Amino acid sequence: MKTYKAIILLCLSAFIITACFNDDIDDNIQFSDLEVKDFIWKALNVVYLYKSEIDDLADDRFSSDEEYTNYLEGFATPNDLFESLIFERETIDRFSILVPDYIALQQALQGTSISNGLRFFAFENPSNSAEAILVVSMVAKGSPGESAGIQRGDYFNQIDGVTLTANNINDLLASDSYTLHFADYDDNGTPEVTDDDFTTNGNTVALTKTTFTENPVNTTNIIDLNGENVGYIMYRGFRANFVNELNAAFGEFAANNVQHLVLDLRYNGGGRVDVAAALGSMITGQHTGEIFTKLFYNETLQELNSNFLFVNDFNSLNLDKVYILTTGQTASASELMINSLRPYLSDGVVQIGTTTEGKPQFSQTIYDSPTLTSEMDANPNHTYAMQPLLGNSSNVNDELVPNTGIPANITIQENVLNLGSFGDVNEPLLAAALADIEGIGRFGEFESPTRVISKHGAVPFEQEMFVAPTTN
Repeated sequence: MKTYKAIILLCLSAFIITACFNDDIDDNIQFSDLEVKDFIWKALNVVYLYKSEIDDLADDRFSSDEEYTNYLEGFATPNDLFESLIFERETIDRFSILVPDYIALQQALQGTSISNGLRFFAFENPSNSAEAILVVSMVAKGSPGESAGIQRGDYFNQIDGVTLTANNINDLLASDSYTLHFADYDDNGTPEVTDDDFTTNGNTVALTKTTFTENPVNTTNIIDLNGENVGYIMYRGFRANFVNELNAAFGEFAANNVQHLVLDLRYNGGGRVDVAAALGSMITGQHTGEIFTKLFYNETLQELNSNFLFVNDFNSLNLDKVYILTTGQTASASELMINSLRPYLSDGVVQIGTTTEGKPQFSQTIYDSPTLTSEMDANPNHTYAMQPLLGNSSNVNDELVPNTGIPANITIQENVLNLGSFGDVNEPLLAAALADIEGIGRFGEFESPTRVISKHGAVPFEQEMFVAPTTN
């Protein structure tokens, strides 16, 4: 396996950041909520992608220190100030965040969380709409859920002996420890859903959430399809601390002469841009030195606009076509992958599933420090940090991911009554990819026959696409 070599990482220039602060505003505010608010305003005044859209972030917004201080004091909490400076929270900037503990943020961005590693769909019991059923949509690799033997597609109708409803699921799943009660599914031998039954079978499993770091390479498989090898990889997040595992998977694909690739990003909310460029290089391999993606900042920081390139540091398949599986939970760097590969793959990117989230913007962790990007010299008086949107990303042709998401070429909605197993040839989304590879016709255009109430188990901040942190 080739050793991972870091791609040149994009970071904010200390010179530019320092030069952009408004020197007319006094920096010697004593520690309090006011100090955190001071950090929030000054940082967003420099780096925020939508700075020009927010009147209160204008460079000439305040005529005196007193006016500035009175403005900050007008907000009850740092979070109130932060939210007042976000551009169209419901529709455009759905992703910028302020956190009181940047250590927890750093861990989450590397895949570390307190969890049992399970993700669920909750849906109405077809035979009794007052009750809800949980079905496992994913089990994180290395998690307590995996250790307990829980599998995708397992059904539960009770937690701690309490029958599930739409109103109590959130509270029951919020506990650090709970017992899940397995249920058997019976379709009663009819195509109709209304007579389907879920019955408690007496089996239970007790789970306790722990701190663990998830390996995003969840599942891999090599499928013999009429004498040709198809590589399948279910990939959960673009994390630098697991690039070697990703590269090893592609090394296995290459060693087995994989001729087709199915990249499963259905639950991949994003991650680091440089890792996305690395994965693109593993898929193609024949575009070294060409532009994978472009990043561009707000009007204040145009000098930081930069490109990420295809590189030759990894095991590569040299493919001209790739199948990518998506859902509405596919976001950020996953969408960047689709958008950035399309100009280069002569036979195309075939997207199977449903429309993606719609997030072309990238972010970076911003600390209360002179350079804003390094925790090494962060203000020791508090641990607040921000992950604001800093800029937009585009492919080599300057095309952005639409805010409405990227629609699938072959539309298939996951069916909670027939999820299947990752990497199994009968799993509906993978089966559609294999059918298209065989040339036996595209099938799709169907929806889940029962209504999904909610989704549960997502880890914090997993829909971030970000550039690497500065550590010195």
